[in-house]
Amino acid sequence: MMHTYAFEKLDVWQLGRELNKQVYRLSKNLPNDEKFGVIYQIRRASISVTCNLAEGSGRTKGKDQARFSEIAYGSLLEVLNLLITCVDLDYLAQSEVDIIRPLIENISRKISGLRSAQLKRHKEQKGGNVEG
Repeated sequence: MMHTYAFEKLDVWQLGRELNKQVYRLSKNLPNDEKFGVIYQIRRASISVTCNLAEGSGRTKGKDQARFSEIAYGSLLEVLNLLITCVDLDYLAQSEVDIIRPLIENISRKISGLRSAQLKRHKEQKGGNVEG
């Protein structure tokens, strides 16, 4: 039996996998001349969400974990911004973004909750009232 790493057990990481699939599916429909522009950028940002969640789970200090969750959150917002930009450029229909937006909002809430728990853990590790 294979070992399961901590990040693989995170609901938010599992949701991030779904986001990656949807972003790759949507970005296949973007113009070819955006291959090294929006397509590359949105895929990189989407993958960054799950990569940072995974990397953060390997850290032992709550503050370090929280930093990676913060980066994942920023990448998630970058994905949303790029999707909105694709609508503005008539690359995607608003309805296509509306389908993926609830997933982004769910991931956003879960990353925020995870980060709060990590900062709480950091506070407990320090044994006092330490700000994040």
